[in-house]
Amino acid sequence: MNAQDAFHKTVHTYPGGAEALAARMGVAAGVLRNKANPNIGYHKATLADAELAMSLTGDVSVLHALASAVGYVCLRVDVDSAPSDVAVLELVAKAWSASSDVGAEVYATLADGVVEPHEIARVKERVYRTTQAMHELVARLEGLAEK
Repeated sequence: MNAQDAFHKTVHTYPGGAEALAARMGVAAGVLRNKANPNIGYHKATLADAELAMSLTGDVSVLHALASAVGYVCLRVDVDSAPSDVAVLELVAKAWSASSDVGAEVYATLADGVVEPHEIARVKERVYRTTQAMHELVARLEGLAEK
């Protein structure tokens, strides 16, 4: 998913839709709908629009789309959570689960003998999530390291 599609999703999946989010953002609903519409060229979402929408909705898919497009992975920094053995174990389980998701998606992609662009996009998404989970695990282990 690209950043424009992610912004569209963020706007339209917000409870109450574009109208409710526009009111919270302080813009006209029609303007926000147009900024979210990938088929309209005269209104485009700015980085400030994306940042405000992410802050208000909690949906950071725009951030992940931008990072993925340039070869990066985003990680949430949980400053409030103290590292623990259970938290590390949870992250290991998350990483294993994400890894098996990659395998399942590759298997599904190859099952019919034809690899299609939309299948590659799904594999890329699973790889992104797996990479993210692995980096979360490393960050948590670093938090446990004796200094």
